[in-house]
Amino acid sequence: MKALQVQRSMARFAAARVAGALVPGRGAAVGPLSLVDIDPPARPGPDWQRVRPRLAGICGSDLATVDAVSSRWFEPLVSFPFVPGHEIVGELDDGTRVVVEPVLACAARGIHPPCPACQVGETQSCEHLTHGHLRPGLQTGYCADTGGGWSIALNAHESQLHRVPDELTDEQAVMVEPAACALHAANAVSTFDGDVVVVLGAGTIGLAVLAALGKLGLARGSTIIATAKHPEQRRLATELGADQVVKPGEVLRAVRRATGSMVVGDRLASGAAVVLDCVGSAESLAQALAITRPQGEIVLVGMAGETTVDLTPLWQREIRLTGAYAYGTERLDRDGTPVDERRTFDLAFELVAEAGLGRLVGATYALDRYRDALAHAADAGRRGTVKVAFDLRAERERDRL
Repeated sequence: MKALQVQRSMARFAAARVAGALVPGRGAAVGPLSLVDIDPPARPGPDWQRVRPRLAGICGSDLATVDAVSSRWFEPLVSFPFVPGHEIVGELDDGTRVVVEPVLACAARGIHPPCPACQVGETQSCEHLTHGHLRPGLQTGYCADTGGGWSIALNAHESQLHRVPDELTDEQAVMVEPAACALHAANAVSTFDGDVVVVLGAGTIGLAVLAALGKLGLARGSTIIATAKHPEQRRLATELGADQVVKPGEVLRAVRRATGSMVVGDRLASGAAVVLDCVGSAESLAQALAITRPQGEIVLVGMAGETTVDLTPLWQREIRLTGAYAYGTERLDRDGTPVDERRTFDLAFELVAEAGLGRLVGATYALDRYRDALAHAADAGRRGTVKVAFDLRAERERDRL
């Protein structure tokens, strides 16, 4: 079967890092990713099913892998060779459409009893990502035993499968995984007791976070300020719930005006109650620290990697810095009282339908055009696109197993 595969090659990773630094996405031309013809992965056990992808998205972590700029933190949590792709809508053998929840937690690894996190549904915090009957892999798409979405077929455990309602298109369904990330991030905020909330970045995750804030009602009564570089991003950010949309370099001024805060050097004396950083760069984190009020909160949603940032304001202003990774079970509170507990993916299906997030899928490519696809994804904002995906539907029919 056709698949895009990442091999362990230090020379190719080094070449990709150089190429990607010059032009983002260029690592696909010289790096460890290549189009190969391989046998489908063997099913690890009886509770596993073959999934044939229909659409498979390209996300920021995928681009970081292709350009070899991912943090070395992940090295023990992957196994080579792996097939990328964790934003997946596909079909089972009986034709049922499914979305894959990619975290490879205790159930998928055959670990009994499950770890404390998995026992309460917080699979994003599983302790056993390198144990059990699977080789290491924090998610489908980074594990040699499962395969990934950038291929004709992969394996998924029954616990990872979510049936797609008939009324959802493939374009909507492929947005469920990033929508789940956004919902988990929005729900990670300790409190929205201020009147200004800032969302930094208007790529796929930033836009989905805006929609998630609206669905959860957590920022109701607040002024939501979003940053966006490009016209299409600004239009979508407004449609998805931002009260103000500004260019990244204008956010400090916008927060100052909204809060009446004084300026002290290159930062605000007060600022926003909550900042959700959906970029994950040193620049965006420094910007978040500059515009967050004392005892406010920053939620790091974008994958930061190795950064150099002055954390003095985190200490001096008693700012809370919270990470938001993946999804699991959301405990939804209202006025400090727990009122509901739901799987993040269940909420994500609702969010995608209600907010029309399928419209964010702006371009699709066949596998053999992977270099074009990755170049487009790396430059999506400037090209007026948000989400780029691989379309496996025609190839899957030609290569049906």
